[in-house]
Amino acid sequence: MEQLLGKEWEISPAGGATGDAYIAEYDGKKLFLKRNSSPFLAVLSAEGIVPKLVWTKRMENGDVITAQQFLQARELKPSDMTSKQVAQLLRKIHCSKELLGMMERLGKKPLVPHRLLEEVKQNEYVELKAHPTVRDALAFLERHVDDVYCMDYVVCHCDMNHNNWLLTEDDQLYLIDWDSAMIADPAIDIGMLLYAYIPREQWASWLEEYGMEFDEQLQLRMKWYTVAQTIVLLAWHKGRNNGKEMQRLLHFLEHVLR
Repeated sequence: MEQLLGKEWEISPAGGATGDAYIAEYDGKKLFLKRNSSPFLAVLSAEGIVPKLVWTKRMENGDVITAQQFLQARELKPSDMTSKQVAQLLRKIHCSKELLGMMERLGKKPLVPHRLLEEVKQNEYVELKAHPTVRDALAFLERHVDDVYCMDYVVCHCDMNHNNWLLTEDDQLYLIDWDSAMIADPAIDIGMLLYAYIPREQWASWLEEYGMEFDEQLQLRMKWYTVAQTIVLLAWHKGRNNGKEMQRLLHFLEHVLR
C-alpha cells in the first residue's frame, strides 16, 4: 500500500473477514482502501449507494486497489433496519438499470431457483444435512422450487446484515460490502431482511414503503430464498468450526420454517 500512497501515509487494517481493507491517514485526510473490491464499485459510487470512489489503481501483481472517501458514519443497529431509508435505498438498488447493465457486461447470469438449490445440495457437510431442521429445510426447498418464479431479476446485494449499512452524521445512508452481489430475485434481499429484522406485523407496511405489494407468492419467494441462504451460511460457518454462529442460524432457520 505504501508504494501507492507514499511513506508519509499511515496505513492500518480496517478489520473485516477478508483482511483486505485498510484505513489510510495523512495530514488530516482519510481514505478507505480495499484490495480487489467489487468491479462495479464505480457505478455504485456514481449512484450514491456507496461512499464516493476517489481512485482505482492496478498493482504490478494484478491486484486492484480502490480508495473511497472515508466518512464519519456508524453501522445500523438491528432496530434501525425498520426505517424508511433502508426500504427506499434497497428499492433504488433493485431498480437500478445501470447496476444491472454493469453486472450483465461482467458476464453475470441470473441466479435461478434450480441453480441455487443445486448449490445448496452440493454442500459436502453430511453431518449438517443430518440435523432435523436442515432436513426439513431441504425438503421445503425441493417441494417449492418450481413455485418461486420471478418476472424481473435485478441486482441484489445478498448480504443484508445490519453491519453493512452505514449512516453518516448528516443522515446519508449507504450499503457497503458488495462482494456477494448477483443478479437474482429481489426476494433474496427482502426476505432475509424482513425475517431477520422486521416484526411480522410490520411486513406489509415495510413493503409498501419499498414499493411492493405483500401477497402469498411474494411470501413464498421470501421464505424459500431465506431458507436457502441460511443453509449456505450454516455450511460456511461449519467449515470454520463456528459453533456459536451455527446454533444461532439453526434457531433462525426454525423461526423461518414455522
